[in-house]
Amino acid sequence: MLLEPTVNALIEPGFGSKSKRSHATQEPSSRLSGVYVDGTFGRGGHSRYLLSRLAPDARLVVFDKDPEAIATARALQAEDARVSVVHGGFASMREQLIQLGLQSVDGVMLDLGMSSPQIDDASRGFSFMREGPLDMRMDTSRGLTAAQWLAEVSVEELKEVIVKYGEERFAFPIAKAVVDRRESSPLCTTLDLAELIASVVRTREKGQHPATRTFQALRIYINQELEELAHALAAVLSILAPKGRLAVISFHSLEDRMVKQCIAAAARPAEAQARMPIFEKDMPAPILHSLGRVLPDAQEIAGNVRARSAVLRVAERTDAPLPPDEGASFVNAIRLGPKPMRAGRGRK
Repeated sequence: MLLEPTVNALIEPGFGSKSKRSHATQEPSSRLSGVYVDGTFGRGGHSRYLLSRLAPDARLVVFDKDPEAIATARALQAEDARVSVVHGGFASMREQLIQLGLQSVDGVMLDLGMSSPQIDDASRGFSFMREGPLDMRMDTSRGLTAAQWLAEVSVEELKEVIVKYGEERFAFPIAKAVVDRRESSPLCTTLDLAELIASVVRTREKGQHPATRTFQALRIYINQELEELAHALAAVLSILAPKGRLAVISFHSLEDRMVKQCIAAAARPAEAQARMPIFEKDMPAPILHSLGRVLPDAQEIAGNVRARSAVLRVAERTDAPLPPDEGASFVNAIRLGPKPMRAGRGRK
């Protein structure tokens, strides 16, 4: 998804000029021999294409929490000595890279959310359209499943999770229905939960299943996705070499807002910290330069309907030194929850 623009964003010197979707050029780039990170390997589509564009002495470190993705990554590693594999989330990126002897990298790409194989595999519990266990864990080797958490959570906590991570206006009736239902029988499968939500949510945007927002919220919460993204963005600010690039594909507004806010804060620190008691002379210099965003074109959406909500945001590291806090203030500016509701939109 957004395959060519994402890889071009990392290695094309002219990316971000007039044509953000430009095809590969023959212009030589020092980045072709650099060190790169794929923080969300998935089934390796972006990594394989990037490797095809890199020099023999380049290096690619891939991360993933999904054991099935790691099995695919290790098979690629056996074929290509440039690849190093880390079974873990991208939140641990900085520590893992240091263990590999890497202090800086030339590019990081993140493809947030779920991979198509995860959605299509009913046994993973991500889809409200297929019967499967209520699991929803990216890493099936550890942590609580969604079913285990739903068996114990209170109405108030569940409501807050659905509001915060799903931006669902029917959060309270959904939460109450879940807790009431478990008094008679546990929620064990995806269709159990989807049908229960559909019985409560009577209206929904055209073409959207009533359970869409709640399933999104549960998946994000179970996997702590937004917290991990905040840690990853902080890591990226500290490890990108000058002229190094960050390319992030997001699929929903919460993730995209976080990425946008972080890039904006690091690119325009005077605006981000305007209310802080800091003298102008002590204001940190911009450490990122935004190269804009790319949306999927009609051809890509026609080939993969899941691409319709994808947004690629790209930024480049400047030559400015990191501030003493290593950019933590830029990440602290991120809101992990939804935008504040406007007056007149009461929560249910």
